[in-house]
Amino acid sequence: MTQRSPQVTVRRNRTLALASALVKGVVAAGLGLGSLTVLVMVVWISSPYPDSGPGGALRAAAGVWLLAHGAGLVRPDTLSGVPAPVGMVPLLLVLGPVWLAHRAARDAAESQEPQEEAREGARAELRERPGGPSRVGAFCAVTAGYLLVVAGAAAYARGGPLHADPDTLAFPVALVVAGAAAAGVWTAAGRPFGPAPSWSPLAVQEAVARTLFRQRTEAAFRSAAAGLTVLLGGGALLVAVALGRNAGAAQDAFLGLAGDWTGRIAVLLLAAALAPNAALWGAAYGLGPGFSLGTGATATPLGLDGTPALPGFPLLAAVPDQGPGALSNWAALAVPVAAALAVAWFTARRAAPADAPRARAWSPRETVLVTLLAALGCGAGTALLTAVAGGPIGTGALSVFGPVWWLTGPAALVWTAAIGVPAALLLRLWRLRTPGWAWRRDVPEADGLPEPEAEEEADEDGAVPGRTRRWWAPWRARRATAGEDGEAEPAGPASPAASSVPAPDPAPEASPGFEPYDFLPTDPWHGKENREARWASLKQGSGGLMAEFPADRAAGRADRAESADQGGPAATP
Repeated sequence: MTQRSPQVTVRRNRTLALASALVKGVVAAGLGLGSLTVLVMVVWISSPYPDSGPGGALRAAAGVWLLAHGAGLVRPDTLSGVPAPVGMVPLLLVLGPVWLAHRAARDAAESQEPQEEAREGARAELRERPGGPSRVGAFCAVTAGYLLVVAGAAAYARGGPLHADPDTLAFPVALVVAGAAAAGVWTAAGRPFGPAPSWSPLAVQEAVARTLFRQRTEAAFRSAAAGLTVLLGGGALLVAVALGRNAGAAQDAFLGLAGDWTGRIAVLLLAAALAPNAALWGAAYGLGPGFSLGTGATATPLGLDGTPALPGFPLLAAVPDQGPGALSNWAALAVPVAAALAVAWFTARRAAPADAPRARAWSPRETVLVTLLAALGCGAGTALLTAVAGGPIGTGALSVFGPVWWLTGPAALVWTAAIGVPAALLLRLWRLRTPGWAWRRDVPEADGLPEPEAEEEADEDGAVPGRTRRWWAPWRARRATAGEDGEAEPAGPASPAASSVPAPDPAPEASPGFEPYDFLPTDPWHGKENREARWASLKQGSGGLMAEFPADRAAGRADRAESADQGGPAATP
């Protein structure tokens, strides 16, 4: 029999692993395309008056699936005969394909984690593994498999009511798929921050290698994410309030688009898919730049200028009326203020933790730098999201529709930096001020031991050592002072911290049956059983070096004690 060499086995295993990762990418794309196709086919079947046959519905589903990846669509059948572009991406549809690509890449990279952990060296993940591909190989295989389905769907959608623009397949479709796959591989690796690539500058590699730099960067990213979340939530709140004020116009637009229940369900699904876009429009409105309603109209808190080209759609009923902005329109400026305060709060929490000593707090310079970095991240995220939240929905006046990203991003940066930096510094000072009026715990400065000065101040203030100081209870110090002066303290319910401490025993003079020369109670410490137990414990701890307990001497002492109690003479041992 011929024995297969180890090198051939390793190559075969690596090829099988790459093929498995490729198949996972194909399956992820197929699941997303299939689920959206089922939804479109259900709407087409339930429609009483379909515009085309099943082939047209399937091609339209393929076009909508490509639109969810950021591809620009072209609608050839128009009244003017000129193909109309459709570039507004429903952001709710993006979640499905991105999550599927992310999960496929994560599973392909996690299948080789046991072998990866066995490798030694800081850059072992970039080398080839004995039994499978590297993480780079898993990323490339999953991305290639996914893009194969994208190319097939784009070819199939040609000739349908909505076909993809070939120029948008490379950017942003391929970029979106590659980004989701890279995030999946990074998740499988444990989301490490570093080391920097070898081709990066030496200063960058040294900075990333520092633990302090990584901690500050992580804090900045978290603060930026918090500010962006508050900004989107505020925009959604603005849209909801505007729709509530114009509920009649929204209802008329909803009922006017479709007369049967099937069409109304389709309109409702489209409005739900565009709800994140509306939240971003509201955020852009609160930031100041607003959004465009065609080539000749812009809506800002100052007012609506120009003549908007508004198609009949329920969500567009939230657009403000023409003319200068009222006081209610100016109230939208509270959204970026709340976002900046969120950035400042999350930064101050890391700059001055409540459970850390004062010496570990960040300096004002570090706090300012981290807040500025968080503001930069919030502005970049806002610009990226608003870039995909709008786009052309037709030709002519409808070629510009939605917020302008190169104005909205810098506006978010200015708002969060101008308000977030002073707010972060003030919150840092508030959390580091003198104990007694703060919610910070009394943490010792070093080695977990309280300083003498801190103990003296605690005694003077009347605070109980080890108890958390509360800024809302300034009467504790006054009660302690009143007790020292001899004034009676008002009776009140005991605090939980005080009730958990056992009360000390009363003094002997306070007992009713106390006499100055009364006999004290007998102490069981000197009893025979207790002495024998102590002796046995000492013997066991000595490892057998001690002798047995002298029973005869113990018996003699017991007899002497009994005779002394009876008043007779004690026996001499």
